Amino acid sequence: MAGEVLVDALPYIDLGYDDPGVREAAIAMVEEECRRYRPTKNYLEHLPALNTTAFETELMAAEFERIQNRLPMEPLSMKRYELPPPPAGKMNEVSAWSESVDNSMAQLEHQAVRAMNLELMAEYGCEMWKSYLETLVTMQAKCQARLAEVKKEIQDVNWARKTKQTQGGEKLRTLEAQWVMLVSKNYEIEQACAKLEEQIYHKKQQSSALRAEGRAE
Repeated sequence: MAGEVLVDALPYIDLGYDDPGVREAAIAMVEEECRRYRPTKNYLEHLPALNTTAFETELMAAEFERIQNRLPMEPLSMKRYELPPPPAGKMNEVSAWSESVDNSMAQLEHQAVRAMNLELMAEYGCEMWKSYLETLVTMQAKCQARLAEVKKEIQDVNWARKTKQTQGGEKLRTLEAQWVMLVSKNYEIEQACAKLEEQIYHKKQQSSALRAEGRAE
């Protein structure tokens, strides 16, 4: 049928792959075909155009633009962790001191939250880590089971291919033996026919000679 590709290689029963020069010849044929092959059309034209910005956020777009322009990354601002006093010109302003106090309270609350998180981690961190490890072990077991299934599927395919090729090889050898036998029989028949034709020719000559002698008498 049109479009079908006939694969006549039977690697499980074919011989000669390890002979000197076979691998080099095969590689040379592949390289020659790659050199001569020129795609006549875009084989991806039936697919929609690739949208590379589908999941791109404004922050990502700005960062990509910075990287493309080879600009340095802005340093991490540590201003929120500082406790500066009011500026020299505002030392007597209540609003300036209120802002500094609010900043100090925010920093104090931040440190209190950090201390609380450390206490929670010290109390529950081990159990949470154990739970996380159990989850990882479960995921690993599932992945290993799936890997074993895939390996078994691959092995089944290889065994089926080997069985089919072995059966095909036996059939080919049987047909080849039959072909050799038939060719040999044909050769023997041709030889026998040639001998019979030669005998018939000699008999005809003898018969002609006898008739000629009879007429001469």
